[in-house]
Amino acid sequence: MPEIKFEKALERLNEIVEDLERGNLNLDESLKVYEEGVKLIKLCTKRLNEAQKKIEILVKEEGKLIPKPFMAEE
Repeated sequence: MPEIKFEKALERLNEIVEDLERGNLNLDESLKVYEEGVKLIKLCTKRLNEAQKKIEILVKEEGKLIPKPFMAEE
């Protein structure tokens, strides 16, 4: 699967869910789009994990750098 932006992958994933929920696809088409959806889920999960790692803040505690998750202000 060629690299696509997260937003496009999520948009396509939503389309796949809608197509499968409608039930208008035959078995072969359903399997094909389901497989595509699984690949998109993996891609989106990977991108989200990478983004989470990027927003971790390094805090120095007892002379060691310890990653702390970013906490948005409420």
